[in-house]
Amino acid sequence: MWCSVRKRRDYRFRVLIHFIFVLLECSFPVGAILDPIDFLALQSIRKSLDDLPGSNYFGSWDFTSDPCNFAGVYCDGDKVIALNLGDPRAGSPGLTGRIDPAIGKLSALSEFTVVPGRIIGSLPQTLSQLKNLRFLAVSRNFISGDIPATLGELRGLQTLDLSFNQFSGSIPWSIGTLPALSNIILCHNKLSGLVPPFVSQTLTRLDLKHNDLAGSISPLGLPPSLQYLSLSWNRLTGPVDLLLTRLDRLNYLDLSLNQFTGSIPGNLFTFPLTNLQLQRNQFSGPVEPVDQVTIPTVDLSFNRLSGGISPLFSTVQNLYLNNNRFTGEVPGSFVDQLLSAGIQILYLQHNYLTGIEINPSAAIPLSSSLCLQYNCMVPPIETPCPFKAGKQKTRPTEQCIQWKG
Repeated sequence: MWCSVRKRRDYRFRVLIHFIFVLLECSFPVGAILDPIDFLALQSIRKSLDDLPGSNYFGSWDFTSDPCNFAGVYCDGDKVIALNLGDPRAGSPGLTGRIDPAIGKLSALSEFTVVPGRIIGSLPQTLSQLKNLRFLAVSRNFISGDIPATLGELRGLQTLDLSFNQFSGSIPWSIGTLPALSNIILCHNKLSGLVPPFVSQTLTRLDLKHNDLAGSISPLGLPPSLQYLSLSWNRLTGPVDLLLTRLDRLNYLDLSLNQFTGSIPGNLFTFPLTNLQLQRNQFSGPVEPVDQVTIPTVDLSFNRLSGGISPLFSTVQNLYLNNNRFTGEVPGSFVDQLLSAGIQILYLQHNYLTGIEINPSAAIPLSSSLCLQYNCMVPPIETPCPFKAGKQKTRPTEQCIQWKG
């Protein structure tokens, strides 16, 4: 009895698909017939989404015409291979609604993107059925819930961008096992837990800033292929010197506003970095570059760094060493660079520095900023400092004696 009922259902489904196929043949010219399963999937996706006021993205989605001519739909033969939902022009209001699980029926899909808007709900688990998916970018919406661990089944995925949403829970460790990842952007969410190890040897960009991630990162947890790494605004802990020493292809590094500890490796300053942000952590000990530093911007402020300031930093254009425990005199090479406008920002306030050889009448270029206050010396030259530096020009003598002792 049950088998006969199931056979009748299967027969009805085949009749329905055949009927749709006949309708498509009648509606579209020869050579433009979309696979009926893709056709039904697009209909379901359309029903779950709407244009926000001011957007007319779905104006072209008329299902009496060829869906391959819809805005954002790209086909190869009778299959949808790319789906870009929403008007991509800057300032477009985007879409509202939810992403329908029928997205998983587009079996040939290699690219799926959604423009910024007000899409809510969770990310469909059915995305894991898209075995050809290479590019997944659903950023700047209001998608919530966990990141599906089943995304780890997309072994060909190269870019995963879920940034600026409301995802919570941990980053699935299965994502870290994806072998072809080159970009993973999960910043500005509510993610917690540990940073999983990433095995892809083609990973060049990892952006996890502005989450609630905690714990330490294994020295072998990130591949040396990385060029862009941002972990700022989390609660990450532990030393990273052994990890950073391996990442010698980095051109951007931001670990700021965490609780990292230990030393900063000297060879880090030889990497091809254009921006180094390590401020507001708990890094300690001396900082000893192995060669002249050519990184345009270096921010090591608000740590527990100590010892003398290396003259090898004098070629940095924007240098923030304030709010540390540096001692001794400021090397003369800094003065030379400052007066020749080679240095634009030199913030040394709130340390234990004891002197700087600069003529009190020296004219600091208008394009340059120097702040020396709250050290173990009277600043020999009056310069404007940031408001947050406070009003005290000199550190109390007892603090300087105690620190020296």
